[in-house]
Amino acid sequence: MTRMVQCVVTNQLGEGLDTVPHPGELGQRIFENVSKEGWQQWLERLTMIINENGLSTADPASVAMIEKHMRGFFFKEGEMGSLPEGFKPPGAKK
Repeated sequence: MTRMVQCVVTNQLGEGLDTVPHPGELGQRIFENVSKEGWQQWLERLTMIINENGLSTADPASVAMIEKHMRGFFFKEGEMGSLPEGFKPPGAKK
């Protein structure tokens, strides 16, 4: 049976993740509150965050910054999580 969650990203009932996607309490919160669709949206945002900030997932300081973005993106906690003001994805109309 598919596990369903009320997703904090899409604000809709959706299929839940199959496994906890990140270690610790934050990963458990994400598992309980984010759908597969919401997680996919995060992965797209994460790519932008890593590229724009030159982060490495092997660097503990980068992981800490990524976690701040995760808390902002998923749970609106802290100052991170929103796109920078005026940000346009590549190929977007100006």
